[in-house]
This record gives sequence, C-alpha cells and structure tokens, in this order.
Amino acid sequence: MRFDVITLFPELFAPFLVSGVTRRAYEGGLVEVRLWNPRDFADGNYRRVDDRPFGGGPGMVMQAEPLSLCLEKIRADRLEAGSPAAPVVLFSPVGEALNHAGVEAWSASSGAVLVCGRYEGLDQRFIDTYVDRQISLGDFVLSGGEIAAMALLDAVARLQPGVLNDEGSHQLDSFNPALDGLLDCPHYTRPEDWRGQVVPAILLSGNHSHIERWRRDQRLALTQRQRPELVQKARNAGQLSASDESFLSDLIENPEKDA
Repeated sequence: MRFDVITLFPELFAPFLVSGVTRRAYEGGLVEVRLWNPRDFADGNYRRVDDRPFGGGPGMVMQAEPLSLCLEKIRADRLEAGSPAAPVVLFSPVGEALNHAGVEAWSASSGAVLVCGRYEGLDQRFIDTYVDRQISLGDFVLSGGEIAAMALLDAVARLQPGVLNDEGSHQLDSFNPALDGLLDCPHYTRPEDWRGQVVPAILLSGNHSHIERWRRDQRLALTQRQRPELVQKARNAGQLSASDESFLSDLIENPEKDA
C-alpha cells in the first residue's frame, strides 16, 4: 500500500510518521508514504506556486501547473516502482465525509495520491482534470489538507495487521460493524477508586455475560443520547435484539435513568 502526499509542508509529516503505535505500519512497510512538494516543480527564483484569483477576492489560489508537474512525476515514479495506478484524492469541504466504512475501504486498497490544498484552494482546472475523489473530515475548514491527510493515514495504518498490540482491538472501536455501528462504551482502569469515583461494580464481578450486557447497554445509551441516527440505522438493519429494544424503550421513557 503506497500513499503519495502532495504538500507544501512535508516537514509536518516527519514526526507523525515516527511516533505512536502506527509508526509500525510505516517502518514495517505495510503503509508506504512518500512526500512531494509542488514547489520543487515551480519556476522562478521564488518557486511560486500560488497567485491571486481571477475576478478578485481575498486570498491566493494554488496554480495548476506546479501541481500537475508534481503529479506527473509521482505517476512516473509509481510506474517505475511497479506500484499500481492510484486515484487522486483532494481534501476539500465539498467532498464526501470520511467515515469508518470509507477508512476500511482505503485500508484494503493499494493506496492513493493525496493532495493537500492550501490558501483559498486549488485552481479548478487541476481538480477537473486530475482529481478522482474529494474527502472532507466534517463541516469545518482547516488551514490546509495536511491534518486531513494525517487523519486518513493514521486511520488506515491502525487497521493493518500487526500494528496494534491486540489484533482485535480495532473491532471494538466506535462505528465498527462488530458493534453494529454504535459508539463504544466507557472504559475504566486502576485504581478502583479515583478521587471518590468508583468503577462500576459490574466490571469487577467477573461475570462476563453480565459485563457484556452492561457494555451493550452503555453503547446503546450513549449512542441514543449523542447519535440517535446511528441507533436507527442499526434498527433498520435488524441489528437490535428484543433486549436492546426493551432497554432503549425504558431509556426513552426515563431519560434521566442511569444506564
């Protein structure tokens, strides 16, 4: 799996690629990341990659030519290395929102070329000519696409075999199909009593069936309160049991009740 990242600030990725548990994916070659600066493909002493927008207005716009030359070099390099052709992805507010299903799809892919925009954005002609997909992290705007690219890379890397200490731990993440797309439950560790707040007794009982029922109820309660549309989605998919529905019915009738 190879990701080529087009960015004006490749130095932002240096600590990201050697830190945390996901570094195993990069160091071990499970996820290869190559960084490309479009400024290296710009003309003039100042290697200018942006200019004022036609029609006026604030800010600057990234020029199409340095980006296209950079992309052409990436494609040639991938071809020489025997890497498969890759889609060009732009991080943009107009893109589809990235979710767990999307991350799983990317984690099973051969990679992509990730374009990190800056300023007011990219010349639309580059987007129309080269970009295959646009991705958004949500309804807000970042200073550039680098943070979004790191988010995608991190989410993909942690799903690779051998990256996490516990192979199955990511299956209990929020939004995972193993949890029927629900939010995950609260977690606790030592000490049992922290500043007068004690761990729920059920977690200390050793009764694993009761613990799993408690965790399921907690997931249902949290999701119903924070993301009710996810509960409805699970219901529509036939993933809620009679016990789940009974618990939710009681929760809705008694919203102040402790799950």
